[in-house]
Amino acid sequence: MTRLQEALRERGLVRPRQGRVVGGVCAGIARPLETSAWLVRLFAVLSIILPGPQVLAYVLLWILMPEE
Repeated sequence: MTRLQEALRERGLVRPRQGRVVGGVCAGIARPLETSAWLVRLFAVLSIILPGPQVLAYVLLWILMPEE
């Protein structure tokens, strides 16, 4: 799992220590995209309405994304 976390870190996908709401996944995704964390959070919440594995994906990213 360390190789995967290092690959995510190299791409700038890290969960920030500050500015988290739940696990910091949305804030961590927003940084490399250079967009608002609230926009990513809104998209995540709206996508939960649609059928699919969005919640599972969030939990997996929470586990796999390294902290700053």
